[in-house]
Amino acid sequence: MVVMSHPVALDHCSLIKTCKPTSVFTGIPVIDLRDPKAKTLIVKACEEYGFFKLVNHGVPMEFMTRLEAEALRFFNLPQSEKDKAGPPDPFGYGSKRIGSNGDVGWIEYLLLNTNPQVTSLRTLTVFRENPEIFRSAVNDYILAVKRMAFEVLELMADGLKIEPRNVLSRLLRDEKSDSCFRLNHYPPCPELQALSGRNLIGFGEHTDPQIISVLRSNNTSGLQICLRDGTWVAVPPDQTSFFINVGDALQVMTNGRLRSVWHRVLADSLKSRVSMIYFGGPPLSEKIAPLASLIARGEESLYKEFTWREYKTSAYKSRLADYRLGAFEKTASAGQ
Repeated sequence: MVVMSHPVALDHCSLIKTCKPTSVFTGIPVIDLRDPKAKTLIVKACEEYGFFKLVNHGVPMEFMTRLEAEALRFFNLPQSEKDKAGPPDPFGYGSKRIGSNGDVGWIEYLLLNTNPQVTSLRTLTVFRENPEIFRSAVNDYILAVKRMAFEVLELMADGLKIEPRNVLSRLLRDEKSDSCFRLNHYPPCPELQALSGRNLIGFGEHTDPQIISVLRSNNTSGLQICLRDGTWVAVPPDQTSFFINVGDALQVMTNGRLRSVWHRVLADSLKSRVSMIYFGGPPLSEKIAPLASLIARGEESLYKEFTWREYKTSAYKSRLADYRLGAFEKTASAGQ
């Protein structure tokens, strides 16, 4: 559903980049999770695009709409109330600033930990208003999406012919999995659109560092992906489906066979966009390296081995648009 939100103060706008709208891409792979050919289609989509739309996924629509309503209830609170849940530590409420290295966007967000063993004071503040309702909506949604993500990764392993089939999903199932959940709100901004005829960047171009990202949004457009030829295209929204992104860690584990997708979000001039993303990451101590079974005879590993903690630390020191994997490629070290 689309909800008109309260106006947001235009601070930092001079720092936020703009972008011309791009053409809508109708070639996004659509995969039915119950299709007997799903394992093959998932691998093909991740090789060609690093991205696909998932339908017949088994997550109740009620979970999506209930969480969206609760998220909007929070984002429509007075700014002074929202600010009590921030600044992010990294969990909690943030506005305009993305990370600590100068990236900004036309966005406000909530970042939540999916590991119940880790408690953030900021997160507790988020749930202060309607604790039972909001927390329940978040927990129900995350539990259902996790189940679906595990199944996607196991089908992917089947399609890649790697064993055991839980070699990827076990990293997310692990009780120490370093996964997180993000609720993004991109308010409408008619004032700036009228001045420039361009769209404000809501979230700048980047790849996701984790293994897999599971995105669901309302029916407001804005998501764009970069195709292999460098062309940016708009992804048609679909509030009933999920979009799956290959992350950097999965690119490394498949030795570049599956590639993380560059993507960004543009703000709309009239309608707010609400998105919810589960980022499935491995435990911090997990060693990330190409799986031996995916390195063909005579082929070499393209990446140095590293722990997820090392990569995450490096990624958080970088700007959004930086090619974060560059420092972990073997060719990079050979040329220095």
